[in-house]
Amino acid sequence: MISLTSKNPARLSVDAVVVAVAQSGDTVVPLAADRLPAELATLISRDAKALGITGAADEVRRVPGLGLSAAVLVVTGVGPVAAVDAEVLRRAAGAATRELAGSTSVALALPASDATEVAAVAEGALLGAYSFTRYREAPAAVTTLELVTDRVRDRAAKEALARAEVVAAAVHATRDLVNAAPNDLYPAAFADLAKAAAKEAKGVKVSVLDEKALASGGYGGLVGVGQGSVRGPRLVKVSYSPSRPTASIALVGKGITFDSGGISIKPAAGMEAMKSDMAGAAAVLHTVIAAARLELPVAVTGWLCLAENMPSGTAQRPSDVITIRGGKTVEVLNTDAEGRLVMADGLVAAVEEKPDVVLDIATLTGAQMVALGYRVSAVMGSDDVRAEIVDAAGVTGEQFWPMPLPAELLGGLKSKVADLANIGDRFGGMLTAGVFLREFVGSTPWAHLDIAGPSFNEKSAHGYTPVGGTGVGVRTLLGFIESRATR
Repeated sequence: MISLTSKNPARLSVDAVVVAVAQSGDTVVPLAADRLPAELATLISRDAKALGITGAADEVRRVPGLGLSAAVLVVTGVGPVAAVDAEVLRRAAGAATRELAGSTSVALALPASDATEVAAVAEGALLGAYSFTRYREAPAAVTTLELVTDRVRDRAAKEALARAEVVAAAVHATRDLVNAAPNDLYPAAFADLAKAAAKEAKGVKVSVLDEKALASGGYGGLVGVGQGSVRGPRLVKVSYSPSRPTASIALVGKGITFDSGGISIKPAAGMEAMKSDMAGAAAVLHTVIAAARLELPVAVTGWLCLAENMPSGTAQRPSDVITIRGGKTVEVLNTDAEGRLVMADGLVAAVEEKPDVVLDIATLTGAQMVALGYRVSAVMGSDDVRAEIVDAAGVTGEQFWPMPLPAELLGGLKSKVADLANIGDRFGGMLTAGVFLREFVGSTPWAHLDIAGPSFNEKSAHGYTPVGGTGVGVRTLLGFIESRATR
C-alpha cells in the first residue's frame, strides 16, 4: 500500500525514512533536503565520506535517524546530480525499498515536486518492495509506503500513484509466475491461473484450447513442441474489450513452462533457469489485466502459447515436418528452437482477428544475450511499430534496442522438404528468429520483443530489479497500449 503525505518526514511514525543523495563534483548533496531536519542534512553533506556515502547510483546506506521519529535514515544514491531523471529516481527508490525488506513501514522523502516525479518514486518503491516467498521463509517486502510531497491534493499526482500501484501489481504477478517451479507451473496450471487472474479484472475473458482442440485446429507448432511431455500444451486467449475501443492490439507471448531443449537437449549447466522460458506469456497475461484495471479505451487480446519442451519417446525429432496454423510447413532441424514454433501458431491466430497491430514478446534466443547482454532487450519488426516500442520503453524506464530484420537472412531458413526450416545460420541468430516470425504476420503491423536475458536475473539485485524473474516487458507493453489509446 502506498499513499501521499505532506507531513514533515521527521515526524512520521515509520520504521525508516528514505532520502536521496547525489554527486556534485567532489561533494555529496541531499536532494529535497528542505524536508529533513537541518542538522541531519548537514551531517550527511559534511560527514558523507566518514559514513561511507558516495552518492553513487544503487548505493544504499543506513544511518541513525537523528531528529527523526524513525529510528533509521536510509540514504539512496542517484549518481551525478546533473543526470537525475525519472528513471534514476525510480531505481533509487526501488533500491531503497528492496534493501529494506523486513521493515513494515517506510517514508520516501525523495524529489516529488510534480506528477512525473511522484510516478517515478512511487513506481520504483513499489517495484523494489517485492519478495518471492512461495517456497521458503524470507524477509517480507515493505508493506506500507508514504510518499512525501506537496502534491497531495493534485489530481495528476493521485492518478500517477494509482497507476503505479496497478503497474507494480502486474510486474509482481509476472515475477511470481516466472519464479514458480516448473513442477507447479505447467501449461494447464498456467491456464488455470490465467482464468483466476481474469476474474479479478472487469471486462476480461479467458478461453483455453487443450491438446485435442489444438490438434483439430491445426496448431502444429504447439502440438509438436508439447508432444514430448505428459503435460499437454495449451493456447490461452485473454481478451479485454472496452465498450468503445479506439484501437485493437494483439499480444502474443511465448510460454514454454520448461525448456529442456527436447531431443536436441541443452547442456545441464544452467538448465534450471529454463523455468523462465514462459516470461513472455506471463508479461502478456498481466499486461492485459493491467490494461483492464486502468480501464484503457483499447481492445487488448493476449495469446499465451504454452507448452513444455521435453525429451521422450513421443517428442518431436530433428527432421520432423510440422504444419503451423494457416498451412505453412516447417522442418524442425533443432528441437531447441521451439519458441518460434509455438509463437508462429499464436501469431497466425492473432492476425486472423485483424487487430491494428500485433506485438509478440518472448525469451526467444540466446543470441539476444550475446548481442545486448542481460539488461537490454531487443525489438524488431515494422519500422514504425519498432520505433513506438522504443519510445514506450524510454518513457516507462525499460531498455529496448531497435534491431534490423535483413531480408537476406530468410535464405538461411530454406528447407529442401518444407516451406521453412526452424533454424538458419549461426551468426545473427536473434535476427534470423525474427525473420522466421515475420513469415507469419503477413502485412499486419508488428513488432517482436526478445527478452531472453533481461527476463531472468541470475546475477545480483540492482535498483528495483530482484534476483530471479524481473517482469520485464510489462511496462513497455502497457506504455505502448496507453500511447495508442490517445492517438
